[in-house]
Amino acid sequence: MKTDLLPEDSEERKKYPLYSGLFHYFPRTCALIARVSWDGSKQHHPDKPMHWDKNKSTDHIDCAFRHAMEGEEANDPYLMAQAAWRLMARTETMLEEQLGEV
Repeated sequence: MKTDLLPEDSEERKKYPLYSGLFHYFPRTCALIARVSWDGSKQHHPDKPMHWDKNKSTDHIDCAFRHAMEGEEANDPYLMAQAAWRLMARTETMLEEQLGEV
């Protein structure tokens, strides 16, 4: 896992709490997004270990909005988690591009 976004200074790093500022607030949502990640990996590569095939689909923003609209209309948390996964995927690829990791 890349931690280039976290400061090297330990006191400064403590300002960005990954557990208490993210997982603690949204434990069910994080678990559901993990399920979406697993389901997507198995949908596209059922015979391989879980992984993110970044070449499979890159239209994250369009997909996120479609999932969000469908999820809101159907009151379906799974569709909303799919939207969240897509937004996280786009954010991650943008950071990779900015950090020169692509």
